[in-house]
Amino acid sequence: MKDILSEIILNKKVEVARQKEQLSISEIEKQLLQKKDKIKFLSLNTALLSSKSGIIAEFKRRSPSKGWLHQNADVNSVTKAYENAGASALSVLTDENYFGGTLADLNSAVKNAHIPVMRKEFIVDEYQIYQAKLLGASAILLIAAAITKEETNRFTKLASELQLDVLLELHDESEIDHITPLNNLVGVNNRNLGSFVTDLQKSFRMASLLPKDSLWVSESGISDANVVKELREAGYKGFLIGEYFMKSGNPQKSLSDFIQQIAGD
Repeated sequence: MKDILSEIILNKKVEVARQKEQLSISEIEKQLLQKKDKIKFLSLNTALLSSKSGIIAEFKRRSPSKGWLHQNADVNSVTKAYENAGASALSVLTDENYFGGTLADLNSAVKNAHIPVMRKEFIVDEYQIYQAKLLGASAILLIAAAITKEETNRFTKLASELQLDVLLELHDESEIDHITPLNNLVGVNNRNLGSFVTDLQKSFRMASLLPKDSLWVSESGISDANVVKELREAGYKGFLIGEYFMKSGNPQKSLSDFIQQIAGD
């Protein structure tokens, strides 16, 4: 599989340019001022620190490698089911071309949730960070492989100013230098975004390189409660899981059962 990430980023830049023509950043800033007292903020960092499971449950209809996981999934019912089952936080994909998600999905999840909601997106422009805030997200994902170190620093600062948590996602050892002092949430994606091959050992290998004062999140490919227990022993407190729950056909039951397995001896 050719480097899908490069293809996604090129498409994303075109998409964002089109969105800017429809609604400018200055207009978004005006709307943010008007509704600043109505936008709730729920800290992803705090939610994970206080959680027994540490699971960020993801709403994800499809993926480039697996195709449709749950094509007709309703964002309201699934995210509410996740919350009822004990998820610490939610992740909602907003990329439509490759993952079947929309900004409307994010907005719906935020309106119905009482736990933090993260915008899962290939963020390549400040505009998308303002969008996330306007739609009520509590956190955003920044993918180190998709942006430069300078952009990581700039985007993280802007998110902090907008009171958004940032989960900085790394894919290999070469991206460690993307971490800034403001990045207190650091994720390791076990899936290569170029080839989409998953290697769960990546989180274990990279543990020794991650800042000790940050909260670590292991992402992708997790479907075994015993792996979560091992990752906890290695220092991880957060676990981003979507595919396993979405393709089960009953996200609430699969998450509830998974949490029970984590809690078991």
